[in-house]
Amino acid sequence: MKKALLTLLVVTVSALSAFAKSSDNDPVLMTINKKPVKLSEFEYLYQKNNAQQLQTQPLDEYVDLFVIYKLKVADAEAAGIDQTEAFKNEFAGYRRDLSEPYLTDKEARDSLEHLIYDRLGEEILVSHIMVDRGKDAKERESQRQMLDQVRNDILAGKVTFEQMVDSISIDPGKVHNHGSQGYITSSAFPYTFEDAAYLTPVGEISEVVETPFGLHIVKVVDRRENPGQVKVQHILKLTQGLSEEEQAQKKAEIDAIYEQLIAGGNFDDIAKAESEDPGSARAGGHLDWFGRGRMVPEFEETSYALAKGEISKPFRTSYGWHIIHKIDARGLEPFDVMQPRISRFIDRDERQNIPVRQKQAKLRAKYSTTINADVVQSVKDEITAAGSLDSAMVQRYSSDIRPIVTLKGDNKGANVSALFESLSSSSSMTVDQAIAFIDERIEVVADETTIEAERCNLANENPEFRNLLNEYRDGMLLFEISDRNVWSKSKTDVAGLNAYFNANKDKYATWKSPKFKGYVVFTTSDSLKSKIIHHLIETCPEESKVSEVLRKEFGKEVKVERVLASKGENAIIDAIAFGGEKPAPTTKWVAYFPYFNEVIEQPEEPADDRGAVTTDYQNALEQEWISELRKQYEVKINNKVLKQYKESLAAETPAETPAK
Repeated sequence: MKKALLTLLVVTVSALSAFAKSSDNDPVLMTINKKPVKLSEFEYLYQKNNAQQLQTQPLDEYVDLFVIYKLKVADAEAAGIDQTEAFKNEFAGYRRDLSEPYLTDKEARDSLEHLIYDRLGEEILVSHIMVDRGKDAKERESQRQMLDQVRNDILAGKVTFEQMVDSISIDPGKVHNHGSQGYITSSAFPYTFEDAAYLTPVGEISEVVETPFGLHIVKVVDRRENPGQVKVQHILKLTQGLSEEEQAQKKAEIDAIYEQLIAGGNFDDIAKAESEDPGSARAGGHLDWFGRGRMVPEFEETSYALAKGEISKPFRTSYGWHIIHKIDARGLEPFDVMQPRISRFIDRDERQNIPVRQKQAKLRAKYSTTINADVVQSVKDEITAAGSLDSAMVQRYSSDIRPIVTLKGDNKGANVSALFESLSSSSSMTVDQAIAFIDERIEVVADETTIEAERCNLANENPEFRNLLNEYRDGMLLFEISDRNVWSKSKTDVAGLNAYFNANKDKYATWKSPKFKGYVVFTTSDSLKSKIIHHLIETCPEESKVSEVLRKEFGKEVKVERVLASKGENAIIDAIAFGGEKPAPTTKWVAYFPYFNEVIEQPEEPADDRGAVTTDYQNALEQEWISELRKQYEVKINNKVLKQYKESLAAETPAETPAK
């Protein structure tokens, strides 16, 4: 929910700043409790409010609402809500989430989306050799060198690619495909694998690449234009795991089905009745649109080879016997149509990090991020001299304030302690492991420090972000102070609620018929009912204690419900209070009786019309609070700025064309 809200706001806000875009043209519109409010903030919220309304709200009317909104925020600040740890932590989380779209290189993201789209227009026939990555950096480098040597041996003609697939590849599919991955297209494989395929010429072998599955070399066999997508329906007779006799029976069944179809049988009806594909049978065998590389080869080739409307002869795949009816075919859709899908492709694998890394590189240049190589080397030397990184050293380094990353200006850098904050106090490593950890971690710390500086400066440098962040901050304060002064107060201030009800009793005298008011005690038997009644007579519990007393004594054999109902609303209440027939029991609660009950003509207390009374009392508390706020905090409006803004709005509104 939170993420969806943030996404909506970030998309919406870019269109909302039309008048006050620069600090030079962003005057103070008003001061609330001596705190200035810039015109850009007011305009942002005013235009956003109007975007959510069916009709534009008059400016003067909105100014008053805005002043009330800011008065409540001022009251929250005066109450110190913004200084609590809970508020600071929650606000920091919002700031982090809201800043994410600003920490990605938009040009790089756009370029990546277009690259994927261009690649979708071509398919690459590839084979690969995959080996394990190893347990650590040292093993990974050893495996990389080994696979690189294999590549050199293949290129030198000492061995063939196919021989090395059979010899060293750990891809379990090699038993059937001998390393071939068929024709692949963009976003069907990990990004680094895809990159190797698209950047390697036909007949050549890529350099070693790494994916989450292992280390690979990729041989490009062929390239062809992407034929687009097809839509088909099919009928399947499964043969996996069956005996030869059973498989022969399935073949006879699929042949009989084919004869029915050729004779004019309805494909949908026959698929529903006969197909053994659990995913599509109920839908008449219909499958979603699919492209190359999405289905097993035999199914794919048959689907593409058929003419539109044609039905295939029975053919076999590893699953069993199929018949396909080709419904339609289409080429690659336009970029604008594909863009949302391409965006999802990016977000689901490591390529999502590319625009982030490019933004990080630009930010490092912006802040002149510098890694203190001398301090890094000093830490490595200390660990080397000690023979390992033990838990005592980790604890010592966790409070080491030597600067290890510096940024220009007043932006905060990072100390040695930041290198080790991701480790537990009991961590230990060998010298090699520790040095590898530091080399990797120092780059992370440099990026994190730079990004945090950008987050801190975003509000100062970007009016769009500043207004969005202020909206969240003020919204959090508004919620908390409103809860204290209105919502929670209306629930806890029993005396105030009763006084309000009694002063406005006539307002709630709207019932057209009397109502039963009281408790109904349900039991599992008539004998238990008698025992409970006797227990209540002996103990005489307070009304609010009835349920507690009975549950303690009789457990799950009794339940108590508070009921307010008029005749015709509840069959049991009709039998108890309004002369109706006793309904037959439909659950285990076969016996019941009323307790602390009466029939009333109109509400006697707030609980008798709780929703309406509570809402009205909250409104009364709200108005009383606003009145106090206007007296407590000074409001000054710069009428000159407000007039200029009105005039700018009027100038932007097109004049109506006179009727002829």
